[in-house]
Amino acid sequence: MAKVYLGLGTNLGDKKANLDEAVKLIQDRIGEVTSLSSFYATEPWGFHSPNSFLNAAACVETSLSPQEVLAVTQQIERELGRLKKSHNAVYSDRMIDIDLLLYDDVVLDTPALILPHPLMTKRSFVMDPLVEIAPDIIHPILHKPLKELKPEIPADK
Repeated sequence: MAKVYLGLGTNLGDKKANLDEAVKLIQDRIGEVTSLSSFYATEPWGFHSPNSFLNAAACVETSLSPQEVLAVTQQIERELGRLKKSHNAVYSDRMIDIDLLLYDDVVLDTPALILPHPLMTKRSFVMDPLVEIAPDIIHPILHKPLKELKPEIPADK
């Protein structure tokens, strides 16, 4: 079984319910959710919106490949109302966003999926919840524990 770390975010509708439903579907379709961070209220990153985000991180034990996890998370996003993905760093409000952050110590760079997530260490809304559940996991490219890679500005909890 592989350990996959996922970042979750939402800034529309009932945010807590969106995250709870996403976690339930991840548990049903990807594997056992072995840890789930607190939910963090954060400001939008990369775009302007009056809607704040609720973010979390989850660790899931899975027998699925990284590509299969990606396909399932994208299906969950569509089912929960995510109509479009961000393209060319143009971000927008969303019902749910599920990002693959880490998959064991896999390093992957394909047009469909890059692991570890290339922007994760620059985003406190990703790193704060991730470090809460996996502070000592070693980043497979930077070779440092996640707790040493957190951005300086913390996300609000």
